[in-house]
Amino acid sequence: MLLFAFVGVAELIPLFVFVGIVCVIWSVLTMISSRNSRSLDRLARLSRPQSLADLDDPRNLAKQEKYQGLMDTAKAMSAPLMPQTELEQNALKTKLSAAGFRSDAAPMVYSGVRFACLIAFFVVSFVLFVPGRPMTFKTFQWPVIFTGIGFYLPSIILWWLRKKRQEAIFLSLPDALDLLVVCVESGLGLDAAMRKVCEELSEHAKVIAEEFSLANFQLQMGRPRREVLHDLGVRTGVDDVKALAAILIQADRFGSSIAQALRVQSDSMRTRRKQYAEEKAAKTAVQLLFPLILFIFPGIFVVLVGPAAINIIETMFQN
Repeated sequence: MLLFAFVGVAELIPLFVFVGIVCVIWSVLTMISSRNSRSLDRLARLSRPQSLADLDDPRNLAKQEKYQGLMDTAKAMSAPLMPQTELEQNALKTKLSAAGFRSDAAPMVYSGVRFACLIAFFVVSFVLFVPGRPMTFKTFQWPVIFTGIGFYLPSIILWWLRKKRQEAIFLSLPDALDLLVVCVESGLGLDAAMRKVCEELSEHAKVIAEEFSLANFQLQMGRPRREVLHDLGVRTGVDDVKALAAILIQADRFGSSIAQALRVQSDSMRTRRKQYAEEKAAKTAVQLLFPLILFIFPGIFVVLVGPAAINIIETMFQN
């Protein structure tokens, strides 16, 4: 810190360039060494294969090796901010899956992005606000603020993505349920009906079609229907989908009519969507109040009162 007080930014640019070159060279050497070690491990595994499962698909290996350097970097950067307990890890995975990130490496990448944003915002704010200024509290006020913004920015973006995705599921779910009711009542099973819904809604309701497609794929792989429906509700994070999953599980357990349960749930969700639209319409008047007061009323006031004010001022000065 004292170095920035006596040395300008121009004198420190060569030092920053040197540090950047060293980091790049170190990253390249690390990637080369890790790739060589992976090649040796693969040769050792192929020399004594225990079963056909040990023989990896070359296409999958090429894809893994392509992104292995990025994954290693994300893993190293995410270590300081990764959740330590299993409960926190499950909560983070649930949030990421609700935002559409279902990969096993999603928590690691997310934690790495948070750490990278923290370091980047700290370095940029430190270089911009600290050099050449006295070492006081006000000097470090802006670096602290920008560092906090960099720490919470990925969380805010994740919350926004999760909210938009859940809203899209909530708005498109009644239409999907109506189509699902028609398919079930026409004689199709639940698996075939979900497949038909995915085909029909893949254009204008991609999010719910993607979730149904994943659930249908899990059913085809042999997972129990109860677990698949429960995972569907937890994965989306939408209360209506959780209620739908609970109703379907109950109907499947007790042998009641799935079509009737779907119709009741569809009517209930359509009513909720109508109430949601009415609520948004009722809030519009209050939300328009602030733009009217801040931007429209001042202009109207100047146009209406301005000429009269000018005439009054001229009359006062003439008298």
